[in-house]
Amino acid sequence: MLDANMTQQLKGYLANIKQPIELVASLGDDAKSRELEELLGEIAALSDLIEVVPSDADKRKPSFMIRRKGTDIGVRFAGIPMGHEFTSLVLALLQVGGHPSKAAQELIEQIQGIDGDYEFETYFSLSCQNCPDVVQALNLMSVLNPRIRHTAIDGALFKDEVDGRKVMAVPTVFLNGEQFASGRMDLEQIVAKIDTGAEAKAAEKIAKKDPFDVLIVGGGPAGAASAIYTARKGLRVGVAAERFGGQVLDTMGIENFISVPYTEGPKLAAQLEQHVKENDVDVMNLQKAEKLIPAQEEGGLHEVKLANGASLKARTVILSTGARWRQMGVPGEDEYRNKGVAYCPHCDGPLFKGKRVAVIGGGNSGVEAAIDLAGIVAHVTLIEYDSDLRADAVLQRKLASLPNVKIITSALTTQVHGDGEKVTGLTYKDRNHGTDHDVELEGIFVQIGLVPNTEWLKQAIALSPRGEIEIDARGETSQPGIFAAGDCTTVPYKQIVIAMGAGSTAGLSAFDYLIRLPAAEVSEAA
Repeated sequence: MLDANMTQQLKGYLANIKQPIELVASLGDDAKSRELEELLGEIAALSDLIEVVPSDADKRKPSFMIRRKGTDIGVRFAGIPMGHEFTSLVLALLQVGGHPSKAAQELIEQIQGIDGDYEFETYFSLSCQNCPDVVQALNLMSVLNPRIRHTAIDGALFKDEVDGRKVMAVPTVFLNGEQFASGRMDLEQIVAKIDTGAEAKAAEKIAKKDPFDVLIVGGGPAGAASAIYTARKGLRVGVAAERFGGQVLDTMGIENFISVPYTEGPKLAAQLEQHVKENDVDVMNLQKAEKLIPAQEEGGLHEVKLANGASLKARTVILSTGARWRQMGVPGEDEYRNKGVAYCPHCDGPLFKGKRVAVIGGGNSGVEAAIDLAGIVAHVTLIEYDSDLRADAVLQRKLASLPNVKIITSALTTQVHGDGEKVTGLTYKDRNHGTDHDVELEGIFVQIGLVPNTEWLKQAIALSPRGEIEIDARGETSQPGIFAAGDCTTVPYKQIVIAMGAGSTAGLSAFDYLIRLPAAEVSEAA
C-alpha cells in the first residue's frame, strides 16, 4: 500500500509517538479488507509502539480504531484513509500516541471542558480537499475529551449507508444520529457550534480590544497580504475573518501561482495564516461583519460591527471580503442544496458515481467540472446560457471528445425538481425558440461565477452595479481611510496572485494615508 517514500516519511513521523497504540481492525473477506489489513501491517512494522489487534466489534467492514493502549482514547476510520485523508491518518496516529496538537492552548482547554456525550460520524470522499479539516478537527476533539467520539467514513465504500442516510455532499457530519453539518468546517467552527457560550465569550473579548491602526475585514489572499505588509510597517493590525483562507479553502488544484508549479487551496490557506501570525497580527476568526460605520471626519475612527454584537474600531480599514459561488436563483435550488445541488465537483462528484448529472455554466470552471465528472458519473449534461461555450479552446476540445457528455447552449435553467428528499431533474428554457425542456438526473453542479460579499456595505461606500467595491489604482474607496482589495472589488480579474498584489497595494496605501495625517488628528484618533 505504501511506496518507499511514504514509508520513510511515515516512519519519521511515528518516531514522535510517546504512548503505545493499538490498531483495532474489523475486517471482512473482501478485497478492501485485505487492502486495509496490508496497510495496518505496514504501519505497525514501522514502530515498536504500534500493534494490530483483530476484532469483530464494528459492524462496518473494513474499519479500524486507533486506540491508546489501556484506555478508551481513540478515533475510528471506516474505510481506507488514503488520498486526501492520509494526513488525517498520520495525525490520528500521532495524537492518539500522545504527540501534542498544535492547536491553541485556549482552544484545547475549551474542548476539554465541553460537557455532554457526543457521537460524531463524518462521511468523506478521498478526493475531497475540504473533508480532512473536518475529520482532523473531530479526531482531535475525541482525543482531547473522552466524552466525544468520532468515526470517519468513506462514503464511496459504504454506498448503501450513504444512500440510506441521504448523504449527497461531503463532508457531512452526523451528531448522535442526526445531521449536524455539511461542508467544510474547521476546529474553531465545530467547537463554537457545540459550545453554546463560545460566541458570547468571543464578543466580550473583542469588545475589550483597543482601536487598531489597520483593521482588515476578510482573511483570503488579499487580506493576508494586507496584514503582512502593514504589520511589517510596525502598525497595530487586526484581521476579522468569517473563515480565514476564504474561497481558497474550496479550491482544489492551483497551477498558476507564479513560482509554485502546483499547490492546493487548503495548503495555501494554512501557509497564509501561518505567515500572517508570524507578523504579530491579531487574527479574529469566525467573525462576520454586519455593518461599516465610516469615521465622521478624516483621521477619525471607523467602526465595524460584528454579528455577535461586538464592534471593532480602527484608524484605517481594508475590506477584503472576497466572493462566493453565484447561485442560479431558481425554484428548488435552495431546497435541494446538498441534496443533489452542489458547487464543488471535486468534493461531491464521487457520490454521484454511475448517476446522471448536469453542470450549469460553460466557462473554464464549468467545462473543467464536466470533464472531471465524466470520468465518474454515467452522463453529464452541460448547460450554457450563451450561444457558445466560454472556456479555453483546449478544454472545449477535451470536453467534445467525451462520449458521455451532452452540451446544450442558449439555455436558461429555470427550475430544480426533486421528490422532497433529493434532486430528480431540472427544467431549462431554449432561448432561441422559447420552449421548455425537462432533464431527468440526480445531481446538479452549479459553476456560473462569483458574487462579491458586499451586501453589508451598501449604505457605507460606493459599489458598482454588480455589487463590487469601487476602488482606484491605490485601492482607495469612496471613503477616506477605507481601502479594499481582491475579488470583492472592481479589479477585472479574480485570481489569487492578483488578489495578493491588490492586498499589498491596499496595505501600503493605508500606511501612506496614516503617515500623512496631521499629528493632531493622529493623536485625537489614538
